This record gives sequence, C-alpha cells and structure tokens, in this order.
Amino acid sequence: MTVRSGEPPAVERGQGRAPSRTILLIGSYDTKAEELAFLADTIRAQGGEVLGLDVGILGAAPRPVAIPRQAVAAAGGSTIPALAALREEAQAMAVMSAGAAALARALVAGGRAHGMLALGGTMGTDLALDVALALPVGVPKYIVSTISFSPVIPPGRVAADVQMILWAGGLYGLNPICRATLAQAAGAVLGAARAAIPVAGGRPLVGVTSLGTTCLTYIGRLKPALERRGFDVAVFHSSGMGGRAFETLAAGGRFAAVFDLCLQEFASGLFGSMVSSGPDRLQGAGRAGIPQIVAPGAADLVDWPTWLPLPPRWRGRPAHVHNKLISSVTLTAAERRQVARAMARRLNAAAGPVHLVLPLRGIEAWDREHEFGHAPGDLAAFFETLRGALLERVAVTAIDRHINDPGFVDAALAVFDRWCEEGVVALGAAV
Repeated sequence: MTVRSGEPPAVERGQGRAPSRTILLIGSYDTKAEELAFLADTIRAQGGEVLGLDVGILGAAPRPVAIPRQAVAAAGGSTIPALAALREEAQAMAVMSAGAAALARALVAGGRAHGMLALGGTMGTDLALDVALALPVGVPKYIVSTISFSPVIPPGRVAADVQMILWAGGLYGLNPICRATLAQAAGAVLGAARAAIPVAGGRPLVGVTSLGTTCLTYIGRLKPALERRGFDVAVFHSSGMGGRAFETLAAGGRFAAVFDLCLQEFASGLFGSMVSSGPDRLQGAGRAGIPQIVAPGAADLVDWPTWLPLPPRWRGRPAHVHNKLISSVTLTAAERRQVARAMARRLNAAAGPVHLVLPLRGIEAWDREHEFGHAPGDLAAFFETLRGALLERVAVTAIDRHINDPGFVDAALAVFDRWCEEGVVALGAAV
C-alpha cells in the first residue's frame, strides 16, 4: 500500500475487516472545512463512514454537510438568521450546543452514529463538551481541541469517558503537525467505535469510591466480598474526575447500589480546590433513588496541586505531599463542621435509602495517632455536626473502628446484606 505525502492513510481492503461504523463529525464547516474534510477522508480511508454536523453560524459551508447548520439551529429552537442577529456569540452557540446535543443523542439512539469526533478552539470545545455529556457512557467521544487538558475546562463539563487530543499546530489550515494530530484522532475514534462493547448487561453493578491503597485500604476486602455475592464492582478514584464519572453513572441509574466511602474530592470542592468532582458530587445516586452506603473517607483533607503555590489560607497547616501532582492539607474543626452540614443536606435530599457508616477511630490513613492528620477532637466535632444535621430517615451506624480496619468493611457489608435480603438491592448470583 502506497500513501502520498499529505493524504490520509488507508487500510487494505480484504477479508477480516472490522464492521463499518459511522462517526458523527462535528465542527464549524465554514471556518474549518479543510481540517474537517481531512478528518472525514481519513475515517473513510480506514473503512468507516462519516456523518457531518455543521455548527457554524456566520458562514455557509463550501460543500454540502449531511446535517446542515439550519437543522442544528432548529433543533435548538431557533434559526440561523435569528442567531446571527443576536450579535452575542455565547448566546448563539448555546442554542447550537443544545441543538447539536439533541441531534447527536437521537442519532446514537437510532443506531445511525456509533461515535463522535468534534474539532474546535474554545467555541467548538465548549459545544463539544455539551454534546459529549448528552451521549451515554460507552459511546466513543473524542474532542480535538486547542485547549485540551487546560484548567479552563471545569470538571463538571467533562463527560465520564470523553477523550481529548490537543490540536497542536492547528487552528488555521493544514500543515504536517496538524495532519499528524488529526489522523491519529480519526483513527482513534473509529477504532474505539469498532471495539466498543455495551456497558449494560451482565451481573448487577455496584459503584464504590476510594483512593489509592496508601490512604484508604478497604477496597482490598470489600471488592472481592461483593463479587462473591454475585455483583460486578466498579471502583472510582476519588481525586476529582473519578467522582465526576461516578456521579454521571449514578445519575443515569447504572448501579444497583453504591458504596460512596471516599469524599475527599467533595471537601476539596467545597473549599475551592481544582481537585473537585464538580457541583453534583454526592447527589447523583440520591436523585436516581439508588441505595447508598456512605462514609466520610478522607473528608478531613483538602487536596491542592503540588505544582501550584499553596494559597495563604492553607499555609502552616499539617500537610502531606503525595507526589508532584497532589498534596493534602488538613481541615480545622470549623471547616469540618461545614463539610458535615453540606454532606447532610445532600444525603437528606436522597430519593432512595441511605445508610451512613461512621468509623469513629479515623477516616483515612493519616488520621491515626502520631500521623499528621490525627485530630480526634476535630473528628468528633465533625461526627457530632453530621449526626445532628441528618434527618431520621438517614440511618447511621457508628463503629469504634478506623476506616481501614476490617471491622469497617464488615459493618458496611452487614447493611448491604440486609438490603439484599429485604429486596432493597437487586440480588446478583448466589454467594
């Protein structure tokens, strides 16, 4: 096979090819026609199909697009002339975002698209993030953006399984660097669409939040115990984006039950850290009515990027440098009471059953005697405030154990087993 310079790579035709998949290619076809055409050609050269979706407002695409901008505007409840007349680009793009998200959702649900690939600068990325959030987990979502991995993108805007590729050397036309980036993006989304498997099916799924085994160790005992009971277990790293994914799946009703046992990112979000899972943390399962077993694992710490200067508020406190990315500082008694009240408000609002397990001896590895986070008086204040703010419908089990002691897992499993016996949790296979 011979490929001329500047052309998209192609695959050999023959037996054993993966089944064809259609990629929804989203972008402003007036200003980025050349780049989008290259992406489309590359996908087709690899045996895929393309469904273009034009989100441009100010200019017409040089060639016809399968889903023109007029259809996108209509799906958002407006027209292109009306949007152009607004003279407010943010308002106009918000309408196009809504329209693109609605169309993408319908196309995927109808089997006409098997993955999305969006291209853009800040405007295109803003829209693409909305579209990705509108699509189910398991549908490949790729965004080629000039601001990929940038801190200007808040956690709450990031879909649970979106992939981002930095658009290096792009923005205005094609060049060797841009072609290399776009070709990889095209191959990535098509390969993902071919390899994708349904998320649904199999045994009932339980969602668990935790951290690495340095800070919290309960998962080593809890996960195999749940698997023996006939459940699949998905563990989410509660360091910001993990909690975001957990909340997205919980809100979508993907779990039979959750063990939300680590809330460090919740506390971090309350105090303005970028190590946050967004504004919906500790609400997804409750809104969906999913049974929740909750514990305040590591809720006495706030994470801060090690590579940034520590804000004056946190200086002089007991701290732990975990690595070159994340460090932790402790919360005062007053701040812990604030976390407790915020937790209680969200747990009280849950539509389904909630059981809180409180390990009175400590809530993370450094909350032990002679460790930097050990402050028994502050921990007691946290527990007192939390219990006082909860409604009676929220059950509480307080145990004289540390969260990393085996007795903590035993207490949480006792609640889960009772719920299974009572039919609160759908049973998996026999133990």
